[in-house]
Amino acid sequence: MSLREMTSKEVTQKVINQEILFILDVRNEDAFSDWKIEGANFDYLNVPYFDLLDGVEGILDQLPSDKEILVVCAKEGSSVMVADMLSEEGLNVAYLKGGMKAWSEHLEPVKVGDLKDGGEIYQFVRIGKGCLSYMVVSNGEAAIIDATRMTNVYTEFAEKVGATITHVFDTHLHADHISGGRAITEKTNATYWLPPKDATEVTFKYQPLEGGTDVTIGNTTINIHALYSPGHTIGSTSFVVDEKFLLSGDILFIDSIGRPDLAGMAEDWVADLRESLYTRYRELSEELIVLPAHFMIIDELNEDGSVSAKLCTLFAQNHGLNIEDENEFRKLVTENLPPQPNAYQEIRETNMGKISPDDEKQREMEIGPNRCAVR
Repeated sequence: MSLREMTSKEVTQKVINQEILFILDVRNEDAFSDWKIEGANFDYLNVPYFDLLDGVEGILDQLPSDKEILVVCAKEGSSVMVADMLSEEGLNVAYLKGGMKAWSEHLEPVKVGDLKDGGEIYQFVRIGKGCLSYMVVSNGEAAIIDATRMTNVYTEFAEKVGATITHVFDTHLHADHISGGRAITEKTNATYWLPPKDATEVTFKYQPLEGGTDVTIGNTTINIHALYSPGHTIGSTSFVVDEKFLLSGDILFIDSIGRPDLAGMAEDWVADLRESLYTRYRELSEELIVLPAHFMIIDELNEDGSVSAKLCTLFAQNHGLNIEDENEFRKLVTENLPPQPNAYQEIRETNMGKISPDDEKQREMEIGPNRCAVR
């Protein structure tokens, strides 16, 4: 059988369409158990590459003969060799182009809605990392929110839709991934907005994101809400776009709520987090469509691959929004925390402009799953 490469975009479509796929992951067991490609109808076998150097005969009885097999490794090389051996055995095999490195960096743009005056809002789904970023396009202008370091994706997309990037926002100082905000502003001369309480140590110029500020993108207004002390970080800020969409940053997710400990302040910030979620968000229209900065599990994806839900739905279904007892809430957000993101302190320092790691180092710093939520 012929051997072919499968791109991260192709795998993403299989995730969204809930297709069947068998994945042979040849990374070490600890890497696989920490982070893998997830799909509702995917089956897996993890056998480290070094166990297959003498041949694949020992695993043939564990592999399907009636499904396509995708071989996955960290950077591609090992998976090509294993896939080639399996192909010689007559199996239908592909390898993941660029490996998990490429999977971590793939962004899938999905249109999530139309704006009142002819614009659109797009969500960029970083499927392998759980990061969500946004582009608001209106009357030839574009704003980008919570950009990843893969900045070309945004600049090329803006060019494709005929928009000039005029504003770039970060809802908070990110700790799990490197922001592309500053790089985009340097490339486009756009205005870069940051919450001032998160920006006390940054080394570059920015506009302060403060409650009550309105920013106009073409014919569309972005309302900055005074949620700047919510708990996930001391400066986390929410935006309402076009009185229709609530960009919640890492305060509120579809299936969970933001963790308050990534600056070592969990106990201090729990009350802030509760006030934001239980008081300030309750003052907003329940018809707003929530667009978070992350998703935790593949089940949060909608049929079109986007991640969103109405605020009223989350008030009804999100466990983190339905804990009446304050002590129980405090216990949830201080005792149910997953491990810290890989290299999160270095990532924060990079986002402050204090250090400037090269591209390969940045990739290493980001490797692994998203860990921004309370479990």
